[in-house]
Amino acid sequence: MPADHDQTAHVEAVCAGLAAAAQPVTFAEVAARAQISRTTLYRRTDLRAIIDEHRTRGQDAITLTSLTVQIDQMRRSLEAVAAKVRRHEETIRRLERARRTGQ
Repeated sequence: MPADHDQTAHVEAVCAGLAAAAQPVTFAEVAARAQISRTTLYRRTDLRAIIDEHRTRGQDAITLTSLTVQIDQMRRSLEAVAAKVRRHEETIRRLERARRTGQ
C-alpha cells in the first residue's frame, strides 16, 4: 500500500483530472480511478476532505452553506492532522523514555 502522502497526492490528481474533464467527482469514480477502496476514502478524513473540496469547487456560486461546508472540511482536516501529530509526539516521548532507561 502506498504511503499516506502518495495516496493523498494520487487522490488529489484523480479529482483534479475529473474536474478538468468536467466529470462529476464522486467517491465511486475516485475509488475506481485511484484504485483505493471507497471505505478508505470515507474513513480517511484527509482523503474525504479532498473529494469534498473538489465537489464543492464544482459549484458556481459561493454561498453561506458552501462556506460552512468548506470551514467544516478544514476543521476536520485540521483535527486529523492534530491527531496524527499527537500520536507522533507520544511515540517520540515513549522512545525517549525507553532510550533513557536503556531498554
